[in-house]
Amino acid sequence: MNTPGTYSPDAPVPAAKRVFGGRDLFSLWFSLGIGLMVLQTGALLAPGLGMSGSMLAILLGTLVGVLLLAAVGVIGSDTGLSSMAALKLSLGSKGAGVPAILNLLQLVGWGSFEIIVMRDAASLLGAGAFSEASLWASPMLWTIVFGALATLLAVSGPLAFVRQILRKWGIWLLLAACAWLTFNLFSKADLTALWSRAGDGSMPFAVGFDIAIAMPLSWLPLIADYSRFGKRATGVFGGTALGFFIGNFWLMSLGVAYTLAFAPSGEANALLLALAGAGMGIPLLLILLDESENAFADIHSAAVSSGILLKAKVEHLALAIGVICTLIACFAPLAQYQNFLLMIASVFAPLFGVVLVDHFILRRRRHGVATTGLRWMTLLAWIGGICTYHLLANLYPDIGATLPSLIVAGVLQLVLSKTISSGRETAQA
Repeated sequence: MNTPGTYSPDAPVPAAKRVFGGRDLFSLWFSLGIGLMVLQTGALLAPGLGMSGSMLAILLGTLVGVLLLAAVGVIGSDTGLSSMAALKLSLGSKGAGVPAILNLLQLVGWGSFEIIVMRDAASLLGAGAFSEASLWASPMLWTIVFGALATLLAVSGPLAFVRQILRKWGIWLLLAACAWLTFNLFSKADLTALWSRAGDGSMPFAVGFDIAIAMPLSWLPLIADYSRFGKRATGVFGGTALGFFIGNFWLMSLGVAYTLAFAPSGEANALLLALAGAGMGIPLLLILLDESENAFADIHSAAVSSGILLKAKVEHLALAIGVICTLIACFAPLAQYQNFLLMIASVFAPLFGVVLVDHFILRRRRHGVATTGLRWMTLLAWIGGICTYHLLANLYPDIGATLPSLIVAGVLQLVLSKTISSGRETAQA
């Protein structure tokens, strides 16, 4: 018998157990759209694009990204399957093992990276409030604290987390923190001067758009792990798109504005100290705690992906993976690992271009049956999208690679499928 919120990653959630409505998913994705990494991503855009250019890139990138994210979320609610299990319908049972392994690797890495981000911010704030020699400035202490918190949330499962924590009080604290940071910005900064300040041209607009769209698209391999608990597709799509758009656009825009107004050096520590000056650091502290929810999502979905490979209980795997992420954050330098993570992430945008076309156009949202082998047609379309990504990233970096690779993979999937279907009809005739 599955405990609440912990269902087999390889089997659909029963219809009677799909309890998430639009409000639940809005709360979840608003929360996941907020975080220190989102603020710091906005800080990356600020020098090159300026305030107006950054806001436009964030608006367009986030808008396109959340529509794609929400569409993949509908696949979870249509099938009741986790993200990696749903890939079996498009890639076949054997083919889905490849993205499951890649997803597990990247999620363990990003879960560790999230713990490191929280640890560094908490240590900095602790040193500022007390002293660098204080226990509250100890990186090891905060690594263990945030690693344990994220692991506990992951073991509890998404149902308990969303309904008992986020929906009851978590989202209201986050709204209050974002509102206070916005009020502080409006009261202390000259927004007219910020808006008219041009960027230094060090970042093309297309690259800023690619960075902005990458934020929602980075959640594509995870979203069905939560949307499979959704009651209706309309609630899944609307709650996900609206929640993530508001949270991500709001926080990334604040990252741009705070960088230009109070931390022109663009360094992460300068931005954190500027944010800490608002409301005695309480809004930043709430956002820091919210970052543990991102680590929770990484650890939980890593457990779901490994559950497909190992056939073990999700809660047991979440505990083990949480411990691994915490140990990595304690001892392993991630400077070289980050490039590996980005390389792995490049495979998922074209993969979900293939999956979206397969589910919405070819199967017309029908569940379908997973083949036991490997669907070579889909694999070829996926490889074509990956090649497009790396060609554009290396030869034409100024035009972006994420969205074009997704589109190319989807078009290839459609063309190859139609061609093969026409060939079979001709042979039968």
